[in-house]
Amino acid sequence: MLLHSKILGKREPLIILHGYFGMGDNWKSLANKFSEFFEVHLIDQRNHGRSFHSDDFTYELMVDDLKNYISHYNLDKIYLLGHSMGGKTAMLFAVNYPEIVKKLIIADIAPKYYPPHHQFILEALNAVDFNKINSRREVEQVLKKYIDEEGIRQFLLKNVYWKEKGKLDYRFNLESLTENNQEVGEALPVFTMYEGPTLFLKGENSGYITEEDIPLIQAHFPNSKIITIKNSGHWLHAENPKQFYDEVLKFYLE
Repeated sequence: MLLHSKILGKREPLIILHGYFGMGDNWKSLANKFSEFFEVHLIDQRNHGRSFHSDDFTYELMVDDLKNYISHYNLDKIYLLGHSMGGKTAMLFAVNYPEIVKKLIIADIAPKYYPPHHQFILEALNAVDFNKINSRREVEQVLKKYIDEEGIRQFLLKNVYWKEKGKLDYRFNLESLTENNQEVGEALPVFTMYEGPTLFLKGENSGYITEEDIPLIQAHFPNSKIITIKNSGHWLHAENPKQFYDEVLKFYLE
C-alpha cells in the first residue's frame, strides 16, 4: 500500500517524516518555504494521518513503506529529513539504502534505545470515548485530566476529525500505536553505518540528544555534525522554525 503524501514545489526531492502521533500536515509552513528549493514530499507514515492503518508497526516496515513510496514516484537521490520517530525511520532507511540518500537530516533524536515514555499520552487518548463525545472541546477536557501541557494537547487534537456525520475519531491508529508502543524506542541496529553528509539538529531545552550520545552518533554517522536550535524543546521545528529552516538550507547548500 502507498503512503499518503502532499507534494509541493519542484527540483530535487526532500522527504519529510513526522514524529509519533504526528502527520505530514504538521510541517506545512516549513514545507512551503522549503518548496522554493525542493520538491517536498510531506509523508504520513503508516498508522498516522491519512495513511493506511495496520496491526503491524516497526521501523523495518516503515522503511519498506518509504522504499515503496520512493520507487512509486521514481525518485532518485533524495534529501531525507525525519523528526523523532520519523528520524529513527530516516536513520534506518539511510543505513539500508545509502545510495538513495544524498543528505540526511535528523531532528532531535539519537540512534540509541529510548525506554517507553508515552504512556501518559496513550492513557489520555484511550480515555476518550467517541461513542459518548461529539465535540473537540469535550475531547480536550478529557485530555486535560492527563496532559498538563497545552502545546501537547493541541498537537494531539489536530488528529481529531469527523469520520462520518456526527462521529469524531482519531486519524492515527490508536489501537496499533498502543499495542506497539515499545517499538518506537528501538535503537538503530549495531554496526550499521551511513557515510553520507548528516546533520543532527537538537532542541536546546530537549533531553533527547545528550553529550553521552555523541560517540554513538559518530559511530553510525561518521560524516555528521550536531547543531543546537536555540530556545526550543523536542518540537524544535515548530518552536524555532526560522533557525531550523536556516540550518537545513545551509546544510543543503554546502
